[in-house]
Amino acid sequence: MRNKILLLLIAVVTLSSCNELLVYSDYRPIKEGKWELDKKVDFEFSGLDSTQTYNLFINIRNDDSYAFSNLFLIAELEYPNGNTIKDTLEYRMAEPSGEWLGKGMGSVKENKLWYKEMIDFSESGVYKVNVSHAMRKNGNVEGLHILEGVTDVGLEIEKAPK
Repeated sequence: MRNKILLLLIAVVTLSSCNELLVYSDYRPIKEGKWELDKKVDFEFSGLDSTQTYNLFINIRNDDSYAFSNLFLIAELEYPNGNTIKDTLEYRMAEPSGEWLGKGMGSVKENKLWYKEMIDFSESGVYKVNVSHAMRKNGNVEGLHILEGVTDVGLEIEKAPK
């Protein structure tokens, strides 16, 4: 009986400590941890409060086979009316010592990366976010068609604190 009460208490604490600002979270696995240069990871969402502002994050899970200390991404935010905002983003993935940034135990680390801050979704309809990598070997586009070590790409949307 004591163990059941303890498990219930742990479950309640865990659920209540969840991020109350989170309104959208989705992940897409990268097949065999090999992200092809021309493969976009797509997300769609709708129905967000048009009076609220939001922060968007791109989440990257990588394992020890990721060979770089940084990551270049191309992210596109498409509005319901078809207008698109395209950004080239760079993120640091490891310390100069080689130690991975991010959270997680074992060989897989998860990085929550800022994408957009204080954005509103005032149009009704479906919004789309497309993410692709823009990594190159020695600046040569021909040198890297497959990026190894990225296991999942995610998108999170949180209400911006007031």
